[in-house]
Amino acid sequence: MGSHPHSLPMPVTAAGREGLEALLRVPRRSVVALDFDGTLADIVPDPDQARAHAAAVPALSALAPEVASVAVITGRPAGVAVRYGGFAGVPGLEHLVVLGHYGAERWDAVSGIVHAPAEHPGVAAVRAELPGFLDGIGAWRGTWIEEKGRALAVHTRRAADPDAAFAALREPLGELAARHGLMVEPGRAVLELRPPGMDKGVALTEYLAETGAEAVLYAGDDLGDLAAYAAVEKLRTDGLPGLLVCSGSAEVPELAARADLVLPGPAAVASYLAALAATLKG
Repeated sequence: MGSHPHSLPMPVTAAGREGLEALLRVPRRSVVALDFDGTLADIVPDPDQARAHAAAVPALSALAPEVASVAVITGRPAGVAVRYGGFAGVPGLEHLVVLGHYGAERWDAVSGIVHAPAEHPGVAAVRAELPGFLDGIGAWRGTWIEEKGRALAVHTRRAADPDAAFAALREPLGELAARHGLMVEPGRAVLELRPPGMDKGVALTEYLAETGAEAVLYAGDDLGDLAAYAAVEKLRTDGLPGLLVCSGSAEVPELAARADLVLPGPAAVASYLAALAATLKG
């Protein structure tokens, strides 16, 4: 484990190199956690058409037996991420865990069951109000609503000026969400209205405590992953080494700036995971 193959890019930060070294030193006590959209799956205009990159599942199935756990942490419903990822019934992923809705839902490959709390009443209220709300503020053209079960997302990617539509909607959607006890989670040309109390940082921290992890790799691509980045940075100050990987995009420079390693999208993330698996197998 003292040398790394050239196919395994090295982190550019000292903290990241320490995180990678720890993962290579104690892989069976290390957790690999990953976002789905933009990290394991390419971003597409219609989120319902998103699927894991062709190389992602083979890479995960090679890596999972070598580490303590692999977890997917996503804003999507857990069952949707499992279906779009093609994760169920894959040899090597018998112990995969998917934490959906930022950790509010949980699916594990052992049981094949999604465990979830009751829906927040504010979601139902916003679901009924949102179409008329967007129409009333003149924001219907070019925007569309994604039903996410325990959350709702307003996408602006199809608008004539996606960035301007995003900026114009942020404050009014924040007021609508607050009125119903929800919060707004910004993303890449999307504003998600969801219940407060859970984010990827909380989900990741709780899962690492549950597994007794001694090292962690977290990979993400969007603003919602900043909470997980902050969690890893906090854990590093507490003595738990971590490696932060950004599935690179010019759309979210905030994430790339804090990453230990930037990879150019899901294909490169899959290649990195495969190289990591090969390194651990020696």
